[in-house]
Amino acid sequence: MEGTIEKNIIQNLGTISEGKGGWKTELNLVSWNARDPKYDIRSWSPDHEKMSKGVTLTKEELLSLKNLLNSIEL
Repeated sequence: MEGTIEKNIIQNLGTISEGKGGWKTELNLVSWNARDPKYDIRSWSPDHEKMSKGVTLTKEELLSLKNLLNSIEL
């Protein structure tokens, strides 16, 4: 079906936060439209049928983000 996004959550790597109605912002390894999996940060409904806009990262981009976050003093 045209316009349908196929998703396959390969691995849930963790929950960043939980909001109203059980929606969770998660870091997952996701294959979109049967492509190679990428790291994905976005909010998901409890049944993972609905999602918000998110950020998808390659392994290299995730490592760069990790290094950047480690360099920030919080």
